[in-house]
Amino acid sequence: MSIKQLSLKYMTTNPPILTYTLEEILSRLDQKIEKQFTEVNQKMDRQFAEVNQKMEKQFTEVNKKLEIIDGRLNKLEIGQAELSGEIKTLEEKVIGIDKRLDNQEFINRGVLVAVIIALISGVVKLFGFFPTGKI
Repeated sequence: MSIKQLSLKYMTTNPPILTYTLEEILSRLDQKIEKQFTEVNQKMDRQFAEVNQKMEKQFTEVNKKLEIIDGRLNKLEIGQAELSGEIKTLEEKVIGIDKRLDNQEFINRGVLVAVIIALISGVVKLFGFFPTGKI
């Protein structure tokens, strides 16, 4: 049979008559829509679960890193307090050394003045600028 003959044969025969009620058609459409919604909801639920798992994992990692940073910050604060105490101690030592140095400078000036006076009196005595006790 050729294509023309087949098409003529089907054209000449009465097509089958399907009798469906509107209720049946709507029911089938409703079932298909429900099935698709169910599939979409399941896919979305799986994706939301995956996203939640990933977010929880990320939050856990961030929390661990924050705890590490917090620990380091605490160590820095403790170290800063220790350094502050050491700085105060060093400041007190510097003040003490400064006072001793001032005292030493005063003594050195006194000794220098005494040496200069002794030299001058020796020169005066040596050259006889002042009369010696002989009258």
